[in-house]
Amino acid sequence: MSLGKILVLLLGLAAVAFAVRTALTGTAGRDTEAHSAPRRQLDNVREKAKQLERDQQKAADDLAHRLNEQ
Repeated sequence: MSLGKILVLLLGLAAVAFAVRTALTGTAGRDTEAHSAPRRQLDNVREKAKQLERDQQKAADDLAHRLNEQ
């Protein structure tokens, strides 16, 4: 095979691979929204857990303060 035929074959395979990838993922580039959604959800859960911990600590401190006043 000549070098030209090999080059055309490689370019054709690259085009087919790109077309298949685009068809499977639905986008030509990276789908960053799909990758960041789980991270965003985990960050939201962590923030909610921290808020609950702060609220519980405040309630415990308030209760201890009221008991010490009596």
